[in-house]
Amino acid sequence: MFKKIGVLISSIILLNSCGTGNETKKEEELKNDSTKSIVIGGDCKMLYIDAIRMDSILLKSNTLNPNLAEQAIDAFNNFASTCKDDSLAPIFLLKAGQIAQSIGKFQQSQILLKKCSDEFPGFRNRGAALFLLAQVYDDASMLNNEIEAKNIYEQIIKEYPNSAWERDAKVCIKNLGKTDEQLVKEFLKKNKK
Repeated sequence: MFKKIGVLISSIILLNSCGTGNETKKEEELKNDSTKSIVIGGDCKMLYIDAIRMDSILLKSNTLNPNLAEQAIDAFNNFASTCKDDSLAPIFLLKAGQIAQSIGKFQQSQILLKKCSDEFPGFRNRGAALFLLAQVYDDASMLNNEIEAKNIYEQIIKEYPNSAWERDAKVCIKNLGKTDEQLVKEFLKKNKK
């Protein structure tokens, strides 16, 4: 415990002593763009411990506290940005994107999910990241960009043939632009037959 506090205090002193006089401006920029990494040090082990700690806190919570969610997003993004060679990096980005979406930070979710799919092309759950990204664009209450959603759904169809992702993407393309009411009517009509 004391060792961790000492490392944190040493890091804070180091950050404060290396200033250029524009710290206030830089702090405001970081507050405005919460997808930027705020890394003290760059030690993957410490970043991993922080990410796992935040993940554990969120998993134990009955409700999603927005402040804790933002701390988790930062911890996950910091780990993924600093420790790109770690197999957990894309998993934490995917989680960060989902959490951002759940607290209404749709632009941030879009950035994190795109980062996950672009920077980790070999990620085994890349299809999930792309699908979630398409949904962020597709949903009228989120980014509401049907053209971009369609482009990503088509990318999924091309990259994941004969998969559940392909099947779901085709259904989503078919339903683009339809209201919930229209979808319910179509569903009821289909089930009457």
